[in-house]
Order: sequence, then C-alpha cells, then structure tokens
Amino acid sequence: MNIGLIDVDGHNFPNLALMKISAWHKAQGDRVEFATMFEHYDRLYKSKVFTFTPDNEYCYQADEIIQGGTGYDMAAALPDGIDSMCPDYSLYNCEHAYGFLTRGCIRRCEWCLVPEKEGTIRAYADIDSFLMGKKTAVLMDNNVLASDHGIRQIERIIELEIKVDFNQGLDARLIDDSMAKLLSKVKWLHPVRLACDSPAMMEPVRKAVEKLRWYNCTPRRYFVYTLVKDIPEAIERIKFLKGIYVEPFAQPYRDFKNNTEPLREQKDFARWVNQTAVFNSVAWCDYTTAGRTPAA
Repeated sequence: MNIGLIDVDGHNFPNLALMKISAWHKAQGDRVEFATMFEHYDRLYKSKVFTFTPDNEYCYQADEIIQGGTGYDMAAALPDGIDSMCPDYSLYNCEHAYGFLTRGCIRRCEWCLVPEKEGTIRAYADIDSFLMGKKTAVLMDNNVLASDHGIRQIERIIELEIKVDFNQGLDARLIDDSMAKLLSKVKWLHPVRLACDSPAMMEPVRKAVEKLRWYNCTPRRYFVYTLVKDIPEAIERIKFLKGIYVEPFAQPYRDFKNNTEPLREQKDFARWVNQTAVFNSVAWCDYTTAGRTPAA
C-alpha cells in the first residue's frame, strides 16, 4: 500500500500517533511518506492534536482518508495493534525518544481536556519499550508522579542513566522529601517543569522547589507553567515565582471545549513574561504603556 501522512498541526513537535502509524505500516511492507498533492495514496491519515488548529484543506488524491486526534474527535484513539508500536523516529528525524509512561490524571482542572479524554491515571508503557537505543527521552505524561507504575519507571530511568524531560510538568503537590530525593537522581534533559496555574498552587510549588533544591536536583532554576486568565491575579503568581528564582512560562487561557481564542491582553501578558530579557528589565505597566503589543 502507498500511505500518506498529514500532520495538521505542523512539524514543530513530532506527532506520536503518526510515528506509530508509520511504524505499523512499514512493518506490513507498505510505503509511507508525508503526503504531497502530486501523489496518489491508497490511504491517507490526517492527525490534528489541537482543537484550535485550522484544518488542512489542500486537495490530495487518496482512496481512503482517516482523520484522528483530539483536534477532530475527543474520543479518537489508535487501534491497539498500532498504539502498541514503537514509534518510527525516522519520520521526523528525532534526536530523542518520545512517549507516555502513563495516561490520564487524578486531577480535574477545569481548563484541561485530559480527564475527559483519558480518565484517571493508569499504567501505559515501560520506558524500555520505546527508547530504541536512544539516551534521551521526551515524556508527555500528564501526572506521572500520581502513578506507582510511573514512579517505577522513573527508577528505571535512573538505572538506565538516560536524560529525560517530562514536558507536561510534574505535580508539585506530590513532591515530598522522598520524591524530591528520587528526582534528584534523574538526569534532566531540560530544567524540571512544574505548574502554578492558580493561587492555591503557590505554596505547593514553593515547598516542592525548596525540597528539590535541598536534595540538589539540578539544574536548580526550574521552569513553571503559569496559566493566565485574570491579569491582576496572574501578576501575583508571576511575582511569587520570580521571588523564588524559578522561570515562569505564561500560557494564555484558552477555552478548548468552546474553542475560543485567548483575549488580547492575555496574549500581551504572556509575551511580556516569556521574553526573558524584557521581563527582567521592564515592568508590566511600562510594557503596556509603551505599546509593546502584537499590533505594535
């Protein structure tokens, strides 16, 4: 079969589903490539992760088109035979391994689709099953510390001496002394990521950072996702994070269920925070007064 793949969200981050689809079809002896409009395909797969990504509406020649991913359907899932495949890293020429150790989450944050799509936390895969000899891995678990399986996999990661990045962040509420001690043994591909999406998370983040630093979890300047909805309230969290010497990363609030765009002020605020040199030298009130906005 001649198989075409379309990454609707773009190629900024490897699409795990497409890599697994590619691996499965190649194992059947099929020809697989990113689709072009000049080729005829027996089957075309379109994957869209984000609900807000515009659809790819180019005309392709295909006998069958299959659409999947949260951007198309919250209930969409790969068939078991494909989902269990080790990803085809050659598709994106990946330097790192990519995957999940767990799926789901114990939390039910109002802005997050994970509880609705994946349910509560459950074991999903072993780190060994998708490394393919790589010494670095980007792991996309939503709450790995809430899972006994996830913690066992962290222990295995330490044993393998590979570098990892839990790119969705770790739950600060679950980082006690024993967890901080365990995490201090991990080799990090990126600074440890946490999240401070509400005022209630400020104290758990402070305690987690304090414990991680006590056990010398390096690098010691951590990265903290910060949801931006109400600007005055977000400013207080940003000030707090700056005060404990962590790096905030502001994310404008987006209503995924209704697919509404963030407000312009929320975007401006995120741009201010995420430009490190500007954030460290210009106050928010001066930034807005000077007209440093997307329209400027």
